[in-house]
Amino acid sequence: MGEPPGYRPSAWVYLLHQLPHTDFQLRPVPSSFAPQEQEYQQALLLVVALAGLGLGLSLIFIAVYLIRFCCCRPPEPPRTKSPQPGGGCVTWSCVTALLIGCAGIGIGFYGNSETSDGVAQLSSALLHANHTLSAVDHLVFETVERLGEAVRTELTTLEEVLTPRTELVAAARGARRQVEAVAHQFLGLAFWQGVPLSPLQVAEDVSFVEEYRWLAYVLFLLLELLVCLFTLLGLAKQSKWLVIVMTVMSLVALVLSWGSMGLEAAAAMGLSDFCSNPDAYVLNLTQEETGLSSDILNYYFLCNQAVSNPFQQRLTLSQRALANIHSQLQGLEREAVPQFPSAQRPLLSLEETLNVTEGNFHHLVALLHCRGLHKDYGAALRGLCEDALEGLLCLLLFSLLSAGALATALCSLPRAWTFFPPSDDYDDTDDDDPFNPQESKRFVQWQSSI
Repeated sequence: MGEPPGYRPSAWVYLLHQLPHTDFQLRPVPSSFAPQEQEYQQALLLVVALAGLGLGLSLIFIAVYLIRFCCCRPPEPPRTKSPQPGGGCVTWSCVTALLIGCAGIGIGFYGNSETSDGVAQLSSALLHANHTLSAVDHLVFETVERLGEAVRTELTTLEEVLTPRTELVAAARGARRQVEAVAHQFLGLAFWQGVPLSPLQVAEDVSFVEEYRWLAYVLFLLLELLVCLFTLLGLAKQSKWLVIVMTVMSLVALVLSWGSMGLEAAAAMGLSDFCSNPDAYVLNLTQEETGLSSDILNYYFLCNQAVSNPFQQRLTLSQRALANIHSQLQGLEREAVPQFPSAQRPLLSLEETLNVTEGNFHHLVALLHCRGLHKDYGAALRGLCEDALEGLLCLLLFSLLSAGALATALCSLPRAWTFFPPSDDYDDTDDDDPFNPQESKRFVQWQSSI
């Protein structure tokens, strides 16, 4: 099948499409995009399940590591205030992991923006296609209504005026038949009229979902950023309570990271399967949803020399009929106006209607050509298969880096706070502070001596 202008499946599409697809029984599944089939749905769900398995293994590893750390560490010397050896290595490993997580967050913001740009390009292409289809319907019905009005008024008046001349009345009736034939041919050009699928509604639904997806990811990225920054602050200040709170938040963020990783991996695999051969799926789905003939859909989605214009016959017949009407009106003007001056006004009105109809006809020829809608189709595919897929892969990389960084932090933080110096609530208080217990004790002794 022909590919839309400016779109070629990328290397990422090819690589992801080549990944093995299996169902829950680990049986191979064809990699062609078929979301309505149960086996293909299971293949995508299995990708999400692998992320869940990764989360489970990660939590088990962290739990085993922390249990071993708590149960097997040597006893601490009583009331020691000197830092224990090894604390710097643990702290810096945690800091390095968090900095890598911050770098992943930057990649995540970029990926979220790219995905949003790709979906916005898809919505824009759908809106432009809707504008083209609406313009075709509007021109068709405006022209048909104008021609019907001409038949009911000008041609009827002309026949009444020319009643004394039978041959002139026959010519006027011939023009009437030609006008009615043009109107009939024009009605067949509004191929999208009555179709239940609306590109405008699809664009609005896509934009609505994308708006909440983008917002959810921004909030998730900000949560990850705050966890990393406050954890670094807790390590810098050696604040145990802040480190404990951030440890709990890191656990929540770890679960979210693995969950988003599964969704992103499944979405990337499904999108790559679609982008490897989009024409077949789009043609079948559009034909199923709209009920349009395959000739019309092939013409607009493929738009190559092998597919002829399904409206060419109607356009040719309409053009011939308009030429015949022109010649008939010119003949009536030569023959009837000298004998029937009152026929000049309806003839001039008919010529004006005919000129407007010819202008609409040429506009319809341009709108019905496959170039415009096929260009929108290519733009939609580029938005999905280039920008959106690249954004999904960046989000997948962010989730992977975030999960690794948070797992490392969860293993390091409990060890790091054991190397914090013991806190003495009164070491850093001012001797002149009236709330200092030592100063309060001296104040009470001074009062008793008085």
